[in-house]
Amino acid sequence: MYLEELTGNLKLENDEFECKSKLNRDDVVGWLKSIAGFANASGGEFYIGVEDKTNKLIGFDRNAADNERNYFNNQVNEHLVPRPQMKISFLRYEIKGNERFVIKVQIPESVVKPVILKYKNIPSIFMRRDGFTNGATYEEIIEMSIKSKNTQYDILISDEKYDAENFTDLQEFFEVHNNGSRLSEKALQSMGFYDEHGFLTNGAVLFKNGYQGSKTEVQCSVFSGFNKGSERIVTINRFHGNITSVIQYMLEFVTQRMNHSMIKLGDSRKNIDAYPQRALFEGIINAVAHRDYFLDGTQIQVDMFRDRLEISSPGSFYRGEKLGKTYDLSGIISKRRNELITAVLVKCNVMEAAGTGFDKIIEEYKNADETHRPYICSSSDHFTLVLPDLTYAGGIEDSSIPVLTFVPVPDGTDYDERVLAYCYYQAHKVSEIAEYLGISDSTYLRKQVLGNLEMNGYLEKSKISRATYYKTSPDMVTLK
Repeated sequence: MYLEELTGNLKLENDEFECKSKLNRDDVVGWLKSIAGFANASGGEFYIGVEDKTNKLIGFDRNAADNERNYFNNQVNEHLVPRPQMKISFLRYEIKGNERFVIKVQIPESVVKPVILKYKNIPSIFMRRDGFTNGATYEEIIEMSIKSKNTQYDILISDEKYDAENFTDLQEFFEVHNNGSRLSEKALQSMGFYDEHGFLTNGAVLFKNGYQGSKTEVQCSVFSGFNKGSERIVTINRFHGNITSVIQYMLEFVTQRMNHSMIKLGDSRKNIDAYPQRALFEGIINAVAHRDYFLDGTQIQVDMFRDRLEISSPGSFYRGEKLGKTYDLSGIISKRRNELITAVLVKCNVMEAAGTGFDKIIEEYKNADETHRPYICSSSDHFTLVLPDLTYAGGIEDSSIPVLTFVPVPDGTDYDERVLAYCYYQAHKVSEIAEYLGISDSTYLRKQVLGNLEMNGYLEKSKISRATYYKTSPDMVTLK
């Protein structure tokens, strides 16, 4: 029996069709690259349980088909990033009175490109063309990136169905911020919370009761000093849940731990919070709304220091410039990275329909002196809002780059002192060190400067994922 007898039309292996008698456990890349290639091209159909070239049905019994499907899913989840949106189904047939199944995988063209195959920590990009799957060319990779650059994580359709009972947390959040009124079904539909078939968008899933995925993870910490590496950590908590619970968790974490003070105003006194509630709320909402939810393994970080609060969100400003450090918060124009999430927060009356809410932060700090001015730092992979502690009289201490003394490094360079100072409180990547020094990320920097410092024990090297970090050894230097 042949596949065309089961599907009713002739199947020839081409750009949009491929079949395997079974998944090769010894050559996972051999068939995974076909899935990635289809997703990076115009999509296709992938059959498992069908003999290659002849289209003869091999099939599986019920248990074997289920196991093969599970193995396929596990390997795709582990090695393809982002995971292609696929539909997997079983085609049943009988031969000699025995029930058999073929697995059909429909792979549409991926909205987010390129789909990358990562195997043994080696990333590869494949493209389907002329009936074969080969490595994508440089031009194809550029074209894929351009086509998908405007795609947002939260508006992609998930495989979960909408059920109003699963969104009571969102309903309560809406009622609290809208004088007890309810969030209507019509409002959810108009925002694109779910599609015409009732499937939720990715962003909607993040508002679901009991959501426990890593996409919303936050890390909240309290440090006794002015830097992460300079003093002991008082508290470090991690939390993940749906978006409304994450917002509430961050607010409560800071509110319960921040300082309070008072000043005299003639015959009266005025209470002062370390961080004005409106500024704190705007900062947290902004971090949630503009977070890059495509970035796995990251979290929003809320760090409390003796002189300031830092709220850092994964991803730079969407389609914006790398700002470095700026006090001109009102001049920041940030386009929406997450249309659905932003729309929900606007509807809940916790976010402005236009702008970033930074004007409100400026208003809260308008009577503060120059040392208590909030500012933003933005880089290629994160942005950070810094709110000064209004109860700390000295303002923000500029102690991120310390002054060190140390025995001269054998065969040292003119960059040694600056590198050791920059990496004293916090580990940095080579690219960050190069940017700080104002030089290129070159072989000279990596070998003659960093390599020599490491070899002589002044720098400690570590790896996080594929990135190399350097941190100054405290045993080799002394703070002035």
